[in-house]
Amino acid sequence: MTPTITPESLQTLVHLADQAGQAIMEIYQRNSPMQQARKSDSSPLTEADLAANAILVAGLIAQWPHIPVLSEENLNQFALGERPPLYWAVDPLDGTKEFIKRNGEFTVNLALVVDGEPQIGVVGAPAQGLMYLGCAGSSWRGAPIARKRSAAGWEDIRVSGYIPGAHAPRPLRVAMSRSHPSPELAAWLAPWGALEARDVGSSLKFCLVAEGAVDVYPRLGPTCIWDTAAGHALVAAAGGRVCHLNGEDLRYPTPAHTLNPFFVVWGERAAPCV
Repeated sequence: MTPTITPESLQTLVHLADQAGQAIMEIYQRNSPMQQARKSDSSPLTEADLAANAILVAGLIAQWPHIPVLSEENLNQFALGERPPLYWAVDPLDGTKEFIKRNGEFTVNLALVVDGEPQIGVVGAPAQGLMYLGCAGSSWRGAPIARKRSAAGWEDIRVSGYIPGAHAPRPLRVAMSRSHPSPELAAWLAPWGALEARDVGSSLKFCLVAEGAVDVYPRLGPTCIWDTAAGHALVAAAGGRVCHLNGEDLRYPTPAHTLNPFFVVWGERAAPCV
């Protein structure tokens, strides 16, 4: 049965993301070298990943013991082909490479996935003092909300609504991965003509689309559910769309299969997913 996420529940999720961000920043601000290891896929792992993961997973299980958790830093407990009606998707430190580089472009990602659709998304950017929150779908019974918290407080955000084309009034603003460029991306960008590119790490690219700072984020490289679900929910709540290159909406029905296909994040529902 789909849970109803209340405003109080949202505050709990934001609080967990804040706690995880604080743990990350305590390690980030040390003068001593960061402790690092390598996972089986050769991606880096730091003590900050593990500290944030412990806070998020424990907090979610304590509050919602009936909802399973998919986390990048936990053993995947889902069976092959299993389609859970709902689960949490967690990336305790998205952008570990950016964390190690100390450029501040890393995030805490937390999403509720309902029947394969990300409906609640929380993205914290602790080094930048930012928090993003998106809610839509059956788990949130009110009108969709997409909000950003900065030093000035909370504000509503909205996608740009820009549709590229021959008569577009300005260049297409594109968010691109700082750490994962690809020849496929260059080929995808070629037909669009004039571009304004912005390189940024982690799920901050989704956030830029959601707040209308860029128009599109094409990702023609590997990502996993925990990398994208929270940002996906945020963009959808803000009026955008995340889709496969064939035009179908991106979904996450089988959490045992964590790898995503290539996708495009548009700041307009009617934009072409090609």
